[in-house]
Amino acid sequence: MTDLMTLAELGGPLAVIGGADYARHAYPAVYWSTVGLPLSVARLLASYSSTMDACGLTVEPSRWRALAVRATTRREVRPVPPRRGIIRPTSTGLRMRLRLVPGQEPADVAASAERLRHAWGVHAVHVRDVKPGVVELRLVGFDVLQQVRMPRSDSRPLQVPVALREDATAFVRDYRTVPHELVLGATLSGKSMYLRNLVTGLAAQPVVLVGIDCKRGVELAPFASRLSALATDPDQAAELLPVLVKEMEDRYDLIKTRQGIAPGTAEELITSDIWGLPEDERPAPLVLFIDEVAELFMVAARKEEERRDEMVTQLIRLAQLGRAAGIYLEVCGQRFGAELGKGATMLRAQLTGRVCHRVNDEASAKMALGDIAPEAVQASCAIAPELPGLAVVGDTSGGWSRIRTPYLSLADAAATCRATAHLAPDAPALNPFRPYVPPLPDVAPGSMATARPVTE
Repeated sequence: MTDLMTLAELGGPLAVIGGADYARHAYPAVYWSTVGLPLSVARLLASYSSTMDACGLTVEPSRWRALAVRATTRREVRPVPPRRGIIRPTSTGLRMRLRLVPGQEPADVAASAERLRHAWGVHAVHVRDVKPGVVELRLVGFDVLQQVRMPRSDSRPLQVPVALREDATAFVRDYRTVPHELVLGATLSGKSMYLRNLVTGLAAQPVVLVGIDCKRGVELAPFASRLSALATDPDQAAELLPVLVKEMEDRYDLIKTRQGIAPGTAEELITSDIWGLPEDERPAPLVLFIDEVAELFMVAARKEEERRDEMVTQLIRLAQLGRAAGIYLEVCGQRFGAELGKGATMLRAQLTGRVCHRVNDEASAKMALGDIAPEAVQASCAIAPELPGLAVVGDTSGGWSRIRTPYLSLADAAATCRATAHLAPDAPALNPFRPYVPPLPDVAPGSMATARPVTE
C-alpha cells in the first residue's frame, strides 16, 4: 500500500510535466494559453525593474525626483526604467506599451530585444514605434511560423492577407501602397503557394486578373476560370503585352479627359489616377501575374532578340506608368539579375515590394533584397528546405521581416476561382486571350465505385 501511495505521489507530477512537455511541442498555442502565459507574466512583473536595469534601459532620476524620494521614504534612489503600460494577453503572446524616459529612443529598446526574450522566457520580442516617446513590445510565446494560422483580418479592395509574420500579425499584400512586387524562390521553396494565395485572395474582388505563365500554363492554368487573359508561352506573351500597354494608354486618356474640365471645378474632381474618377467611370484595377519571368528574357536565336527587347520594354512601361492606371505587376522567378539581359535591372528597380523564399545561392538573395535591406540577405539564406513557404519580405523603406504562407491545396484554389468566376470584370480588349475552361464532368449519382481496402 505504501508503495502504491509513493508511486501515485511521484507519478502524478511526472504525468503533468510529461503532458505539458508534449503539449509544448504538439500544441504550442494550448501550452502557451495554459502554462506559458502565466509564467511569462509572473517573470515580467517580478523582474521588470531589474531586467530594464541590466539591459541598460534605465536612467538616473531627475534632481527633484531624487530629493522627493529621499525626503519621503529615505531609501536609496534607484535608476528609473520606462513606465510600463497594461499587459494585454493574446492567443500568441503579450502586448505591452512602454513610455520611454527622457534621453531614450526606440532603437535602444530594439537593441535589447534578445535580452528581454531570455529574461521573460518567450520566443521573441518585437518592438514597434507607436508615437514619440511610446513604443509597443509584442512578446511572442512560441514559433508561430511552424504551424501557420492566419489571424482574422478585414477584407478591403486590393488588400490580401497572404502570409503570417513572425510577430503573429498578418502580412497584407496592399497593391495601393506597394503597386509592384518581385517574388523570388528556388524550386519547392513555396513561391507557387504564395502566388496561389494571392490569386485566390484577389478572385473574390472585382479585379481583372491576367497571367503570363511560360511553363505551358502549369501554374496558372488551374485558375483559368477566373483569369481574363492567359499567355502560356513567349509568343502569346508578345501578343498580350501590347494589348495591356494599349489598355494603360486608354486609361490615361480617360484621366486626361477628367483633367481637362472647365476652370472653377472643385479640386476633388481633379485627379491624376483612376481612383479619383467617379465610380461609374472608373475602370476595374488589373493585376498581371508573371510566373518564371526569366523565360521572357531568354532567347535561343538572334532573331528572337528583337521580340525579347519589345517585351522587356513593354514590361518596363507597365511598371513605370501602370500604377496611376490601376495596373499592378506580380513578377515571380528563381533568379532575376543583370545576366538575364538588357532591361532586367531597370525592371527590377521598379518593383517596390520584395519577397525572397529559399534560394540556392547568396547572389540570388542579393538580387531580391541586397539593394533595399542588406541585413535581410543572410536571413533569407538561412531558410531551411524543411520549411516551404517561409520567406523574407522587405520594401524600399529598409524594413524587413520573416513570413510564411499558409498551405492551400491546388484543388481548393481552383474551386475558389470557379466559384468567383462571375466576379471577373468585363475587359473586351482581353477577350481574344481569355483561356479555355473545360466544363466539369457530370458524375451521375451512384456511379462512383465503392472503395475497397487493399490486401496482400
